[in-house]
This record gives sequence, C-alpha cells and structure tokens, in this order.
Amino acid sequence: MDSKSVLDYAAKHDAKMLDIRFVDVPGIWQHVSFPIHQLTHDVFTDGFGMDGSSIRGWAAIHESDMLLMPDANTCFMDPFRDAATLVMIADVIDPLTRQPYSRDARHVARRAEKYLAASGVADQAFFGAEAEFFIFDSIRFDNKENHAYYFIDSDEGRWNSGRDEHNLGYRPRFKEGYFPVPPTDHYMDLRADMSMQLQAAGLHVECHHHEVATAGQSEIDIKFETLLRAADAMMIFKYIVRNVANQYGKTVTFMPKPVYGDNGNGMHAHQSLWKGGNPLFGGDGYAGLSQMALWYIGGLLKHAAAIVAFAAPTTNSYKRLVPGFEAPVNLAYSRRNRSAAIRIPMYSNSPKSKRAEFRPPDASCNPYLAYPAMLMAGLDGIENQIDPGPALDKDLFEMSPEELKHVPSLPGSLEEALHALEGDHQFLLKGGVFTQEFINLWINYKMKNEVNVLRMRPHPYEFHLYYDI
Repeated sequence: MDSKSVLDYAAKHDAKMLDIRFVDVPGIWQHVSFPIHQLTHDVFTDGFGMDGSSIRGWAAIHESDMLLMPDANTCFMDPFRDAATLVMIADVIDPLTRQPYSRDARHVARRAEKYLAASGVADQAFFGAEAEFFIFDSIRFDNKENHAYYFIDSDEGRWNSGRDEHNLGYRPRFKEGYFPVPPTDHYMDLRADMSMQLQAAGLHVECHHHEVATAGQSEIDIKFETLLRAADAMMIFKYIVRNVANQYGKTVTFMPKPVYGDNGNGMHAHQSLWKGGNPLFGGDGYAGLSQMALWYIGGLLKHAAAIVAFAAPTTNSYKRLVPGFEAPVNLAYSRRNRSAAIRIPMYSNSPKSKRAEFRPPDASCNPYLAYPAMLMAGLDGIENQIDPGPALDKDLFEMSPEELKHVPSLPGSLEEALHALEGDHQFLLKGGVFTQEFINLWINYKMKNEVNVLRMRPHPYEFHLYYDI
C-alpha cells in the first residue's frame, strides 16, 4: 500500500473519519480521530501532531510534542463505528529531530527486523501467536483503603451465580472445556463472528475453539506473519475480539490468570527464520530441526528469565506461571511435552512447518517488545552457538524431585523477571534494537506502577489466613 492506495481505499468504502492508532509503553492502543478530509498524500510525510505528555511511559510535559506517521500498510475499516472509519497504525516521530521517538515500542520492532536483515543470518522472522482469552458476562472490581474485591460472572462458569440462565446445566466440567460442541460450548457463534470481523480487517484466521478452562475460555488462531506485522495483527486482534464481545453484551479479558483454580490465558509464540524465501529451521537434527534452530532455542532458554520481563510482563502473569500445574515454567525443550518452555510442533515433517513454540508468553504483553526480545535471544544463540542441551521428553509429573532439581525454571514473580532483565540485557542492545534508556524505563515503570503498589496492599485472602492470628 502507498498513499494513493489508501486514499482510493477510503473512497471505495466511503470513509467519513480517519482514526490513527499508536501504542503506549505497557502495550495499550491509543487513538486520535480526524474528519476524512484530513487524509491527504502529505500526511504520510508530514504526520499528525499530538501531545504525548499524558501517554503512559512517554515524555515529560516540557517535551511533549510528537508526530504520528501513519503506516499505509496497516489500513482497515473499523467495523464497530457508526460513521465509516478508516484506521491506520502510526509510528511516533520526534518533530525536532525527525527521528523515531525513543519510547515508541513499534520502533523497537522495526529495529529488530533491520538488525535481522543486517546480520546476514536471515531476512525474515515469522511469528504466530495463539492468544487465549476469557468471555465473561460481567466483571466488577474495586480497591480502596478499606476494601478490595473482584467478582466475575459467567453463565458458563462452574460456579452458580443464581442468575436465570437459558441453558442451565450445559457447562464445561472443570478442566474439560477442550473441545465440547454446543450447547456446552456457549460461544461458537460469538467466536465465528469475531473470526469474520478479523478476516474483514485483513487477518487470516486458521481456526477457533473453546479452551480448557470453564467460564468461556477461548482461542482464535491467526496465521503467522513477519515480526512487525505480527505485532500489528495482535493489536488488531485484541481490539476486534473485545469489541465483538461488547456488542453481544459480554466482556473479554486477556489477563493471564483471572480465575482461581482453572487454566490461565497464554500466548504461545511460534517463531522461525527464513532467508531468500527458504525456511532455515528444518533439518536432520532433533525433531527435524536444523542446527541453527537448536542454537536459536539455546538462546531462548539462556535468556528466558529476562525475556519474560517483556513477554509475561504483569504481576498476574506469575499466577499462571506456577511450577507443578502444567504451566510452561521448565527451561527445557521438547517435541511434544507441553510443560516445557519450548515445544517443537510435530504436525508436519515439511521444513516450512519447523518452528520453535515459546510457551511462557501471555497476551498482557506489548507485542512490539515481546517479539523483538525473543528474536534477539534466538539470534544471540545462533551467534554464540549456544547448545540447548538434551531435550526433555519425559513426563515432568512423573519425574522425581532429584531429577527436577536439574531442570531450571522461570522466575516466580514479575520482580524476579525484572531483576533478571537488569542483569541480562546486553543481547537486547545489539544493533540498537533496545536502548539502555528504554530498558531502564521499563524496569522502573513496572517496579513503581505494578510491583510496588501491589505488594503494599493487603490481599483479601490474607484476612482469611491471618485475621485471628
């Protein structure tokens, strides 16, 4: 797409409004809207001015002027607006230097792709993410000095809320949500609508299904894309899934662990390298992998504790990543073992299908940061020929404590992950993909706004444990 293509596309769809989207540091989409007459050829070189002082993690008020530069390749029609609205994703530019703004996460993804091409190792990195989510009927939560609570309601939940329900009794049994037909699967039609809207926005849907947990846990798989496009696709994906659910009077969450005692939401990230249109991960090694793929896996495993500071970046992420509960916390790789941090899918022997599936991430991440962090770890593995060690094909739940002692694990909390990133980030600085300033910003933001504020608050369960102590 170029500027002419976008203007023609807007005219074809009789667009009345233009919506420019960009991402804040934690990974939430922001937007600003303009009448469609503001869409001209010039905006692709001049950009749109904005005040960035109130965006989370961005500039101070004395340096707040920014330019939003729309990317023509990202345009789609928003299916939810009353006025026909054309959407484009933008990069953020400093208006004085005309250089990429250092705190714009999308530029991190761009720099990662440039670094890959300059490395000579490959010219494309493909990422395909499986983002899981819950569909609830309602959610209430509040936190004050004298109270804290949340209340989830779901007509598919295994608890009984007392509400009138149209299909009472048809609920997935605990841990048995994978894959019953309707009416036990309440949301087949809703997911189908989501899938059609995703395809209308240019995403390629591969399949959709109910997930293991009760309370409407779901998954819609979209086809892999190059790194930047895959990150853009994840932002579009979350936007469309949430808004379709909203139209049905439902609410969607990508929180990693919103429901106690049931499975959490992951975002398994399939990844592979290609060069000149040829796949590089297929070979005659373990599970049909090439030596390059094994070194890439070695890099992911070596740097996994730091990677999850970006890929599982919330305190809630570590309610999902708990040892002993089928969570992918074990820093090992396997062709079929789903409790290993890295799985090698075995659905096909084609070299084109060979990839590494990194399982710890969840969709609370900013994909413009998580995908580059994984890529840079893998490239470090290739550069330094990091041996991933032997594969772990045993059932981890049948291994003795003595055997498990030799299998390293992921950090047990966001704070531990941030400390790991603090001590291990040189691989991210190569080629200027991440900067020291951005890594410091990330660590400080997460510690100040998430880790510290949570650990200072009493937990409701502590009253159960300790009130009468």
